[in-house]
Amino acid sequence: MKILHVLDHSLPLHSGYTFRTVSILKAQRALGWETFHLTGPKQENCTVDEEDADGWHFYRTPAPSKASTIPGLREKQQVDATARRLLALARELRPDILHAHSPVLDALPALRVGRLLGIPVVYEVRAFWEDAAVDHGTHAEWGLRYRLTRALETYALKRVDHITTICEGLRKDIVERGIPDAKVTVIPNAVDIEKFPLGGPADPALAARLGLTGATIIGFIGSFYAYEGLDLLVDALPRILAKLPEARLLLVGGGPQDEALRARAAAAGLSDKVIFTGRVPHAEVNRYYDLVDILAYPRHSMRLTELVTPLKPLEAMAQGRLLVASDVGGHRELIRHGENGILFRAGSPDALADAVVDLAHRRDSWSGLRAAGRHFVEGQRNWTASVARYQPLYESLLSRGRR
Repeated sequence: MKILHVLDHSLPLHSGYTFRTVSILKAQRALGWETFHLTGPKQENCTVDEEDADGWHFYRTPAPSKASTIPGLREKQQVDATARRLLALARELRPDILHAHSPVLDALPALRVGRLLGIPVVYEVRAFWEDAAVDHGTHAEWGLRYRLTRALETYALKRVDHITTICEGLRKDIVERGIPDAKVTVIPNAVDIEKFPLGGPADPALAARLGLTGATIIGFIGSFYAYEGLDLLVDALPRILAKLPEARLLLVGGGPQDEALRARAAAAGLSDKVIFTGRVPHAEVNRYYDLVDILAYPRHSMRLTELVTPLKPLEAMAQGRLLVASDVGGHRELIRHGENGILFRAGSPDALADAVVDLAHRRDSWSGLRAAGRHFVEGQRNWTASVARYQPLYESLLSRGRR
């Protein structure tokens, strides 16, 4: 079976999106399928037609030579460019399935080419573009651009041959748009167990360099987006320090909220209690994980976080880490309170602080929480089990085509 994947971006860029993509490709190839990979014109710093990255071969779509700055026209140019590149590739590679991944700008060219060549189209919804745009500040929720983007998404959903999505929250939203339930399959986020061994002891030299020797460390490792709720984590720190004076907050990574978070910590007089490392090399990340006693995922409640399950808590559970997380819908699909993690009321710094302090004082519960998290990932959220769900839907589409 040949599957041609149409992607927004890929390696060598690092993101949750690219890591999910590679995990899917690896598991599909393990099933004996051939996979091919095309990115759209939004691939950053790319001026070549083809590229190898970390052992994977990617076809690229050149950006339009005279890109418009007018909303709507700019996106049409991107869709047209991807469609032209996809059509040429599909004629050359003769795939059995076109598998487009979010956003809808990848689904539209796949639909165009699939109809022209008679190839079934699968569309994987990882998040809704309009909801991500709200967090980035480019759309107002339920404003005109938001509603137009949502309508375009629904247009594609109704016309593709099958839809996959990453969680039950997104599946429910898709079905509520009038899509038949049988047309939607959940392929949940998962982890590669082999890549996430159980955490090891903290590196004393690294702890000393960061000024964390002897501290109880609450940490976040990832991208600093507004929806992650890291502002709540800074706001919760004084209440945590009142009960745990040795506590320190370790923020590893960077992103759009970096400067705002540093300013927030400084304004609260917490600059010596909040340690910002900046981005660290991917190969070094586990050393920082090993420093952390309790990982925090304080996502704000909004459509994006209520509907979408994140990867980071799964990766933490795979390593046997302790975690506290806000009770948004995306977290509730993964975390059973008191069993494999701790949930607290979203949007409340006090609830976050109380959850951290309570967990820090209940060390007798730590081993059970760690073991349950690892067991959950091993049994239910590994990529072999997730990607196996593609097989019946692909075969059904191919069988329908033969009939």
